[in-house]
Amino acid sequence: MQALWGYISEQSQVISSSAWILLILGILLSLSIVVDTISRRTALPRISLLVLVGVGYALIQQGLLGYEAEPLGGLREPLINLALVMVAFLLGGELTLPRLKSTGPLIFALSAAVVVGSLITVFAGLWLLGYSVAVAVALGAISVATDPAAVSEAIQESGKKSLAARVTLGIVAIDDAWGIIIFGLSMAALSWVGATGGGGSLVHALWELGGAVLLGTLLGFPAAWLTGHLKPGRPTQAEALALMLLIAGLSSYLNVSALLTAMIAGFVIVNVSSHHTRSFSEIEQIEWPFLVFFFVLAGASLNLAHLSSALGLVAAYIVLRSIGRYIGGYLGVLAMRRREPSLNTDIGLALLPQAGVAMGMALLAAERFPDQGRLIVATVVTSTIVFELFGPLLVKRTVTNSDQHNTH
Repeated sequence: MQALWGYISEQSQVISSSAWILLILGILLSLSIVVDTISRRTALPRISLLVLVGVGYALIQQGLLGYEAEPLGGLREPLINLALVMVAFLLGGELTLPRLKSTGPLIFALSAAVVVGSLITVFAGLWLLGYSVAVAVALGAISVATDPAAVSEAIQESGKKSLAARVTLGIVAIDDAWGIIIFGLSMAALSWVGATGGGGSLVHALWELGGAVLLGTLLGFPAAWLTGHLKPGRPTQAEALALMLLIAGLSSYLNVSALLTAMIAGFVIVNVSSHHTRSFSEIEQIEWPFLVFFFVLAGASLNLAHLSSALGLVAAYIVLRSIGRYIGGYLGVLAMRRREPSLNTDIGLALLPQAGVAMGMALLAAERFPDQGRLIVATVVTSTIVFELFGPLLVKRTVTNSDQHNTH
């Protein structure tokens, strides 16, 4: 027995990184089954529980084992990108032309109101609290982004298909486009003030958006044609997965927004192909394992070493962004009251979850302003965990309350 234990200990020292990654992937998917059971019995969102699993991973790795390393190594970024691409593609599929004609103006007005509310509240609040202009502007711009994965999953769990649910999904679908525009313009403005490459920031933002629209269109039309010529089953599943991988890979290679590319591709397919439901149903069947990795990795990104120095800013950012989202949604609903009197004024609370895009923006801001970079990244990563934990609860509450309000 002792010889066997010695052999196992010796083998554990030389186990390859690929073996560890496969083990972790298997453990995470196994835990997701446990999480699903707990979620059904407690009514807690699966997303929040998966984020907690990631936080536990970070605490064990950094607190007990005493080392910092990216979970899953080089596989982390591709898994996150692929999960977000799938979600954005499905959101694009929600934007059918008839639906846009009926709810498009409402979605646009409310999203603009929430964006402006977040931006102004976070920037003004942080600036008045004494933080630097760079930190206030960067976090104000980052506050605009929403996590489409958490919002769509929470609405799906709620089972609601009310106007509030449809409008929330529509806002999330275009929210990151707003975020990219505002973040690019904000970084350009800060660079102009500091006289360092402001024009480059603006060009980069324009390319990230324009290139994404072009790439999504170029990929969407052939995919729409293929969808109509393939029978349901394995060929369609292979086509759908191939499209997701092409979107993730090409958008990364061309340095354009993967979310916007996927959304445009989904929009093209749903409005061009007569058999569009095939591709979307195939993605819906395979997306959950990727979302498991995404939410766990969001929680595992917690960095204990930088947490203490950013606690004050984290608290201020969470409070200000929550207030800004609520006020923006409240004012937006009041402005559109004549058009849609049944919509609740607390819809901004359904737009609190924040993850991948926000983290990407934080890293870009850190590159542009290295003196403030560590503080910005620590703030966004830590607040992301909070928003991912409690945001889905508010999404479900807001959508459910709106549904109950409409039945009375």
